[in-house]
Parts: sequence; structure tokens; C-alpha cells
Amino acid sequence: MIELRVSVLELPARWAEPDRGLAEIDALLGVAPTDLAIVPELALTGYLSPEGDADLAPYAEPLDGPTIRRASAIAARHQVHLVVPLVLAEEGRRYNASVVLGPDGAVRATYRKRHPWLPERWATPGAAPSPIVDVGGIGVALAICYDGHFLPYDAATVLARADLLAFTSAWVDEEQTRIPLLRSIAQDFGVAVANANWGAGDPLVPGQGGSCVLDPRGRVVAAVAPGGTPRADAIVASRA
Repeated sequence: MIELRVSVLELPARWAEPDRGLAEIDALLGVAPTDLAIVPELALTGYLSPEGDADLAPYAEPLDGPTIRRASAIAARHQVHLVVPLVLAEEGRRYNASVVLGPDGAVRATYRKRHPWLPERWATPGAAPSPIVDVGGIGVALAICYDGHFLPYDAATVLARADLLAFTSAWVDEEQTRIPLLRSIAQDFGVAVANANWGAGDPLVPGQGGSCVLDPRGRVVAAVAPGGTPRADAIVASRA
């Protein structure tokens, strides 16, 4: 059985301050060693402005743009696999994307959100299912927020093969459905889930906080505590 140290980093809701977000990632990775760190959906640009603006088109960058160059340097400095968000500009389109960087800073995989939520009118739906990225012998799949409602239908074969789902989110919900949804995915597919969710900030909306790691039985084994260090760490094991 292979084991992997996994960390979810809970960056707060913050609009258009990528340098500040990258500095916070750098600091949180310095708290303790880890093998894989996961950053919330669109945490470097913000998902929604304090005034309610949801148009992230002005912040779109290519994969070799400044955000990924800076994030790559952080991953290499801490010798960690790092999942970071990006408003990806590609072939005249814009995507809500997660980029996996290796400990050498190289791009290992890019996942484009397949199901943008209603405010994401700027985003083109991704066409491809999640890759499975090998991180130290652990197979890691990717999904972003609203994708979670569709995973049993369009990612079943991926989840059945993966050891871990890296699930990034900027969850908005009065009824706190995030953990029950992730628990059902874990139990139905026998996959661990690491969820990096945006933290309370500006704007302050229901559904923020509670980043966590669930085991394949759907039990929360690590979680960010309100008011505590915005990082939670767990050990994830391979299926065999």
C-alpha cells in the first residue's frame, strides 16, 4: 500500500489579488512538508467581487503566463505537487481550470471545468474528462465545484480507477450540501476526496470554509477549523 501526504489550503474570498494569494500559498506550504497541496477554485483571482462582479475574462492568461510561472517556482521551492487555479486563455476561449504542477515546477496536467456554474458566463465548458495524475504512486483525479453534481454520470470510469479526487470549490450554498455530496462520491466510488474550498472573506457568502479530506468510506479525517490555520493535512492511501 502506498501512502501520500495531502494538504488542502483554504484561501479566503479575495478579488483580483493574485500576488497576495501566491504569497499565502508559499507561507502555508512552509508550515510542514507535504506531497500534494490543493488550492481552492479561482482563489488567485477571486470568484466573485465584493460588488457582485463575476466576469473573470480580464484575468485570463495562457498556461505559460505569469501566474503559473510564479506558482511553479513555489512548487519547486517546496518540492511539492501543487494544484492551482487558473483562468485559462486558450485558442480564443477562456476556461475555469486547475493546473497540476510537479515538484520540479513543470506542468503535469491541466483540467478544464466541464460544468461552469451560472455566473461563469465567461467560461467555456471543458470537453475532456479528468486525467489521472500519478503523484508518488497515487492516482489523482480532478474536479471543480459544480462538476460534483455530474461526476457519477460523466466521470464514473475515472473515479473507479483513481485513489484520490482533488476537488476544488468556491461553494455557495445555504443548505450545506457540499459534504453530503462529497461523502456520497467517496462511498459510491471507493475514492478519497480532498476538498479545498474558499474561505470566508469579501464577499462573505453561505457555503464558505470547511475544507477537508474524506476517506473512501466518506468519513472526514481532516478539516480546516474556523479561525484556525487555513490548512488541513491527511494521509491518503492507494486502493491496493
